[in-house]
Amino acid sequence: MVEDTDSEGGLPVDLSFNHLSPLRCSRSTSFDPDDNPAASKTRRVTVEDVADEDEGNSIVNRRYFEQCPDASWTLREGQTKFEQYQQDKEDEGEDEWAPFCDKEEWELAEWLIRSLGQTCTDEFLKLPITQNRTQPSFHNSRSFLQKVDELPHGPAWSCKKVSIQGNRTDENGRLLHDDVELWTWDPVECIRDLIGNPLFKEHMVYAPTRAYTDHEGLHRVIDDMWTADWWCDKQKQLPKGATIAPVILASDKTCLLQFQGDKSAETSVRATVLIGYLPAGKLSCFTSDSRSLASYRLFHHCMSLLLQPLIAAGRDGVEMVCADSMVCQIYPILAAYVADFPEQCLVACCKENCCPKCLVAADERGDPLSSPMRDPQEAKKGQHPTEFEDFGLRTIYSPFWANLLHTDIFLAFTPDLLHQLHKGVFKDHLVKWCLEIIGEAEMDAHFKAIPDFSGLWHFKKGISAVKQWTGTRVLVVAQAILKFSYFAQLRTHTSNTLQFLENALAVFHANKDILHELEVHEHFNIPKLHQLSHYVQSILLYGTTDSFNTELPECLHIDFAKEAYWASNKRDYKEQMALWLQHQEAVFLHSSYLEWLSVQSQSATIAGHADHNHNIDSGSDSEMEDLQFESHAAPAKAPPVIGQCVLHVLANAPAHPRTSVQQLITAHGAVSFLPALKLFLHKHMPKNRIVPGPQDHFDIFQQVVIVTLPDPQVGESPRRWCIRATPEVSPGPGRKPGFPAKFDMALINNGARTTNLQTLDALAYVEWFTPFREPDPFSGLL
Repeated sequence: MVEDTDSEGGLPVDLSFNHLSPLRCSRSTSFDPDDNPAASKTRRVTVEDVADEDEGNSIVNRRYFEQCPDASWTLREGQTKFEQYQQDKEDEGEDEWAPFCDKEEWELAEWLIRSLGQTCTDEFLKLPITQNRTQPSFHNSRSFLQKVDELPHGPAWSCKKVSIQGNRTDENGRLLHDDVELWTWDPVECIRDLIGNPLFKEHMVYAPTRAYTDHEGLHRVIDDMWTADWWCDKQKQLPKGATIAPVILASDKTCLLQFQGDKSAETSVRATVLIGYLPAGKLSCFTSDSRSLASYRLFHHCMSLLLQPLIAAGRDGVEMVCADSMVCQIYPILAAYVADFPEQCLVACCKENCCPKCLVAADERGDPLSSPMRDPQEAKKGQHPTEFEDFGLRTIYSPFWANLLHTDIFLAFTPDLLHQLHKGVFKDHLVKWCLEIIGEAEMDAHFKAIPDFSGLWHFKKGISAVKQWTGTRVLVVAQAILKFSYFAQLRTHTSNTLQFLENALAVFHANKDILHELEVHEHFNIPKLHQLSHYVQSILLYGTTDSFNTELPECLHIDFAKEAYWASNKRDYKEQMALWLQHQEAVFLHSSYLEWLSVQSQSATIAGHADHNHNIDSGSDSEMEDLQFESHAAPAKAPPVIGQCVLHVLANAPAHPRTSVQQLITAHGAVSFLPALKLFLHKHMPKNRIVPGPQDHFDIFQQVVIVTLPDPQVGESPRRWCIRATPEVSPGPGRKPGFPAKFDMALINNGARTTNLQTLDALAYVEWFTPFREPDPFSGLL
């Protein structure tokens, strides 16, 4: 329901606890930033939140929000870039497909720019079928790219030459030097494009908010950054009405050619926006003993040039048009830095035998200590190498983050699930410890014996290719690491789950000595293991870990670096990479613009229906407006989940129609099928007169997909469980291979439930495992 409320006082609206999500609230307009931010009327969306019916779930859907005061005042109404572009096209009398002739030619252009390079584009456009039948308005790659250049695109790329003087000399005694290129996009302009994209309107939050599951504010919920502490803390340090744009940077070195190590680039990413190619050459003008420090200094110098626009913008703010067409004073502040451990040390200027976040001693990283965090102000005071040595830092006199206001680079490093947990503590350490204890053969036997389970990878050959469990304490150590890993990946946290996270780490430290006693590992002075001690603090500051995984920037290497390099002629490749990305960006923006036009058209249609229904029956007004606000979230093919129901999906036709009872017994192993079916019919359909027998035939499906309601701690989408029941397939004629039988295991909730059978569309024949025993009191294992 949408309601107009009059604001008469001098305080902003909704400062007390309420259940209005900031994702759903429109903002008020204040045309004078010195006056009260509340306008005479505020459009407000109210949402009825229903508590989860599952009492065992610690997260409920109802939330109460405590708004942060004096945050994100709006100055006036403006026009987004898409709105300006639409108006310009209307003034020039062009349709939405210009500079292309029509929709079909635009779709061809979109396919060419995303799928083919210049050479293949030329070859395609010169084909007789293209010239004679398709007849596009462009006849070669050059004329095609000229049309692409007419499309709106993001900020222009700029190239800065950086001259590096080394400490080696040539044959004439002169110091050698290298010249490298730094290609950059203005980060402030990139933020302007992101925050002003109207497609993000329904997903944008402009002010921090604390979320609770109770009206008293005793049980807090943390998921996205706007529900965590960092944003609220920074808001208090800025002028009233300021709007913070948290900047999340990620950088990582990638090799562009596997056989030439000197061709590499570093990509710095905010969401999916590339803002720079950093040089990462061999620096042959330096001696080998000074080359590492020189590369550190080159990185920080280039990052300083790249992020220079953020200094003034973070200090004074910049007026920007947001996705909701409101103009705000935006303060872009570096909030988080996503990087693996070597990259964190590079950014923090610290040595790799030290923690980039705290001052723990190099030989105490395996102990559960609470060491003081590094202070960026202290790190900037060093003027002599001995002062840097005391803090485990490299002699970088001007780190790039030194002049970025409101930035604590050491707190900005977020948990790295990929390298610290999955590849680090679990794969590189826990698995190796277990193999040392029980041996490869025993470990492989256990993994091979695990039955197939939907969503679970099955290791048919064990895991030793990719000596006996001694004592329960080993199980406790392994279980503690696994528990920590699972809790760290939750997408919604409460004080309880954060306490579970700390408890799991404490249990590991309390029992880890068993690995030393078994001579499995000599010490636990492991950098990745120490990083786990900072997880709870990072989650409280920045939100859940799924938003900061290094897996995303590593995947973006393919888009931003490798594909761009492959599209070049490998000479002066960085300039060609920048031009290739500009063309990709132009096509992407135009595609987004067309999508926005489609959304606008659908919204106008829904609004027209709402007005029509209002004229017929004014009582249906609230329902139609609710439809308008929810229409963006309804996909074309929504998963078959209705309310609190759990549904199943079968194929349109059975894989094995009219299967005899004898074949069910021999091929499928359903030896008790007939007795089970008779018992089911007698129990649930007592009036049924049909008695099944050996003469009957049944349609058999190979799999069923069970669709369950989403778990907010794991994800937002409904979960789909595919359960297979397929008999063995013998090899066919020729070289056609056979397939082994697949009968998946499924875990179900065996709690009490009511059933009301009206019609039957399918039955499942299930063979039950032995019920779980009581958990072991010490290890908690079943």
